[in-house]
Amino acid sequence: MFKHVPWASSHEDAKPSEGKHGEEEKSLTTILNIDQRGDLTLLIASIMASMRKTVERNFDANVALSSSPSKPTASEDEKILNKDTDPATADVNKLDEEKKLKEQRQKELAAPKMKELKEEALKFIDQWRSNVIERIGSIVNSKEEASSQLESAPAKAPTSNTTQDKKVNPIATKPEATDTALKEIFPPIDTPLSSLEEPTRILILHSTLLLLLSLEHYIAPSRVLLLYLTSSLHLPLSVLTDDEEKIAKGLLEAAKHMSGESETQKKAEENKHSRKWKVGIASVAGAAVIGLTGGLAAPLVAAGVGSVMGGLGLGATAAAGYLGAVAGSTVIVGGLFGAYGGKMTGEMMDAYAKEVSDFAFLPVKEKPNPLSSTNKDSSSHSKNEKEIKDPASDSSKPLSPSSATAIDDASSRRLRVTIGISGWLTEAADVTTPWHVLGSNAEVFALRYELEALMNLGNSMQAMISSAAWGYAKSEMIKHTIFAELTAALWPLALLKISRLVDNPFSIAKNRSDKAGELLADALINKAQGERPVTLIGYSLGARVIYSCLMSLAKRKAFGLVESAVLIGAPCPSSTGDWRVMRTVVASRLVNVYSENDYILGFLYRTSSIQYGVAGLQKIEGLPDVMNVDVSETVSGHLRYRYLVGSILKTIGFEDVDLKAVEAEAEKLKKMDEEDEERSYADKAKAQGMSIVKGADGKILFDKDGRPLMEKVWKGGKEKSEGQDEDKSVAKGKDDKEGADDEAERLEKEVQEKTQQGLLQGMAQKLHISR
Repeated sequence: MFKHVPWASSHEDAKPSEGKHGEEEKSLTTILNIDQRGDLTLLIASIMASMRKTVERNFDANVALSSSPSKPTASEDEKILNKDTDPATADVNKLDEEKKLKEQRQKELAAPKMKELKEEALKFIDQWRSNVIERIGSIVNSKEEASSQLESAPAKAPTSNTTQDKKVNPIATKPEATDTALKEIFPPIDTPLSSLEEPTRILILHSTLLLLLSLEHYIAPSRVLLLYLTSSLHLPLSVLTDDEEKIAKGLLEAAKHMSGESETQKKAEENKHSRKWKVGIASVAGAAVIGLTGGLAAPLVAAGVGSVMGGLGLGATAAAGYLGAVAGSTVIVGGLFGAYGGKMTGEMMDAYAKEVSDFAFLPVKEKPNPLSSTNKDSSSHSKNEKEIKDPASDSSKPLSPSSATAIDDASSRRLRVTIGISGWLTEAADVTTPWHVLGSNAEVFALRYELEALMNLGNSMQAMISSAAWGYAKSEMIKHTIFAELTAALWPLALLKISRLVDNPFSIAKNRSDKAGELLADALINKAQGERPVTLIGYSLGARVIYSCLMSLAKRKAFGLVESAVLIGAPCPSSTGDWRVMRTVVASRLVNVYSENDYILGFLYRTSSIQYGVAGLQKIEGLPDVMNVDVSETVSGHLRYRYLVGSILKTIGFEDVDLKAVEAEAEKLKKMDEEDEERSYADKAKAQGMSIVKGADGKILFDKDGRPLMEKVWKGGKEKSEGQDEDKSVAKGKDDKEGADDEAERLEKEVQEKTQQGLLQGMAQKLHISR
């Protein structure tokens, strides 16, 4: 992950150059005095010490045990005898439970695999901290002084040892300001630098970003460091996101004008005995593949990258010097952006598509056809490895069309990547449509995988909730809690009779999602996204993919790749152990969004290992650095998540959400609610031997008290009794029709037809585009 960077360059050692009018160019050494430069390295050292503390806290058995004023390491007897604890009111049973829980956690943390994970996580963060402080110190004061501060810098104490719990209504709750969320999640560290003029504080942030890029990567911990720095300098988050966007465009604009002749020839000489690179599915060696066919570059400085990267008052010479080797090589720039974004959509995905059907990353903002594929016939390659031509093997050839297009379209490139994963589909467009709510501060992709399996699941769930059996069962289920249904198997018999409609599709899709998660982890390790931080967001089985991905990353000790992960309605375990493991590979926010009223998820998951809990139905206990978001007031059914992604993200202060797209999704949800309400009225009317009355416009008519108008249904010349018992009426209705088994068979046929129609429609779109 970390590489030696030839930082010392003529740009850094030279004195600040003069501008056009003889004025000295601005740099950190000209705008900050020696004490302020020391304050800067101390601030960065303190931030990184706090980040290390977060890693340690994830493996602490004492956290989140009690809100007692006693010290976290106090024994149960000490807690009772504490002067702030009233013995008469002390909850002995609770303390006993805590004792057992603590012992359980200590046993879990003592396991060899967990101890190894902690050791490797701390080793990674320490190596990163050392590289960062050495680089910063080489510019603002000295490597020795900065390293000394790193050793002695105090870590900011965590604000709370309790879990982060939010109970929200995404529709009714006012969105949390991103700057408010920034200070809550990344508490500012006191520093004299916060009192400087705003332009100076902005220049400090800008310069630090360039210095971090000079490490030849922009990994997740580096961005977390900048988020803390933004908060501590009392700057709005938009300053950082705007700067990231400008720098991404600047680097790629400079790369676009490079002939690349000298560096290409050099690379060709280095690789003359190895003309091809092999990238295995399970190999990390693929991280070296740039994926270009030529034009690898002359120094970017010659293209004026210093001028492009300057801005905000920073001199061009200083900017180029801060970038270090990055300013001298488009090979490094290509690696940073995953070969200018081509690796996420190019041939690298071919091998993955052999493991999981339809596996591909689709750029959301370009709104491509979800069924279109970049895959070509690669039958000559083996199943687990693919040959990729060495970009230096033919220096006479220009950039490949895909790479050249990627560079030309520099405006769409970003220093961050967000991947959205849909958990079920009813049409091919559902792969990308839910993710239009994500803004443009990151490069947004949708992960496409197993279209047929997910479409079959989506259509099956839609059919189930529209069935008469579900309408009856729902009124019975709400009499119990969701976990009473799960543990006591209290599901209504009518619902169990049509369970085959969803059980098999869910089981198949869940298994495929686990495999997709493993391949996603492999793609990230192989740097499909380049050297950029990745945020993962998924709902339903999309969240299951993320769960599988994070567990795989942790197993392979792949730290620093994932910035944030948001799991919405996740059909995965809620055990503290699993989420502790996941937290080690997420540098920033790990969020669990759940609803205690999601009976669809409960029913789907009833045959799984419920003893480990269900994350989509309950909060994660015992981990203060996992955020739990309770949306029970809004989510009464699993299918609602599809239309609530944007609202949920905005409510929790997620930094990059398109409000107009969120409003459009809210309108779709409103329409779905109206259809559900109409279906509910129809079921109730049917139970009474009646039918609802609609007007000429097809809408339900209501009386003055707001109740739907109904009319009696005649059958065989006899009028049904209004006072007929509802349960008996439903049973009779089933007898008069087909019965639950016949209904299930009919619905299964409908699901198959809809799934095939959706796939054929997608294939037709693909053929139309190819022509």
